[in-house]
Amino acid sequence: MYRKFVKISLILVYLVIIAGAVVRMTGSGMGCPDWPKCFGYYIPPTEETELRFQQDRTYKKGQVIIIDESLKVAAKDFTSGESFDETNWENYTKHDYAIFNPTHTWVEYINRLFGALAGFAVLIMAFLSFRKRKVKKQIPILSIICVFLMGFQAWLGATVVYSVLAPAKITIHMVMAFVIVALLLYLLYISKEKKVEQFKTSTFKNLIILAVIMTLFQVILGTQVRQFVDEQVKSLGYEVKDLWLAQPSVMFYIHRSFSIIVLLVNALLWWNNRQLKLKLNKINMVIFLILLEVATGIAMYNFDFPFLSQPLHLVIASVLFGYQFYLLMETIYAQEKIKKS
Repeated sequence: MYRKFVKISLILVYLVIIAGAVVRMTGSGMGCPDWPKCFGYYIPPTEETELRFQQDRTYKKGQVIIIDESLKVAAKDFTSGESFDETNWENYTKHDYAIFNPTHTWVEYINRLFGALAGFAVLIMAFLSFRKRKVKKQIPILSIICVFLMGFQAWLGATVVYSVLAPAKITIHMVMAFVIVALLLYLLYISKEKKVEQFKTSTFKNLIILAVIMTLFQVILGTQVRQFVDEQVKSLGYEVKDLWLAQPSVMFYIHRSFSIIVLLVNALLWWNNRQLKLKLNKINMVIFLILLEVATGIAMYNFDFPFLSQPLHLVIASVLFGYQFYLLMETIYAQEKIKKS
């Protein structure tokens, strides 16, 4: 049962990453300008009229309305009169963003919903982990750490909203998602009862460590390129996709060139696996994902950001990281078993 919830948690975290990628693609990051609620609601509004002042309406403390292009928060529970009464309301002080777009709101809300589901799954996983304490003591400890990391990730999500999508905070938010994926994969690996294959090759182990670090670094570079694209979208608009990378930043060229090095290092891993007959078949998927990642990158640059190419680029990178990290676990534990035997 424990491993089942580790897998469920992992799937839900990946769904959060996918939803987050769609949020960025659609520019929906500020679809819910408050946190953890959305315009003060657990289930967000669908029409702008719900966010306008209405007379003879019961408002709950914390509900949000838009007045004069600013957000007002109900200071208490009350029923409104015929006119707007300033004493019943407080100014929203986290930021001054006050735009309602129903599509953006619901895209961001679905992202948060997946995040909440992932949090619950990790919490259940942590409770179940105590059954494993006699098998491996680190399982319940790491499972509890995973709960705290999910809480920290939720807090980071709030700071991203409060900062009105500050690029540095978005990058930290993404890196933390990868850390959680790595921890869940580690828990999934150490909790299995399958025998570990034995092989000894420090070269392969060092290469896979390098490959994991390079993928993470490449993702960080990618977020910087994405920041540049976001700025281009704001200044030029969504209609002129052909101009977004007409004059790319230096970071774009670094990101593109570094992808060649990433491919070469992983190709060397594939060759080592074949020559040494290690039978680590996940390396084949790694190569496939890298080629797919390169293809989506080429599509974005040469074919003006085809539909879904942006979120696919990020999602493929996160899946690639997962496969590489699991390969690293297989390599490390195989060598550890050799040392013990």
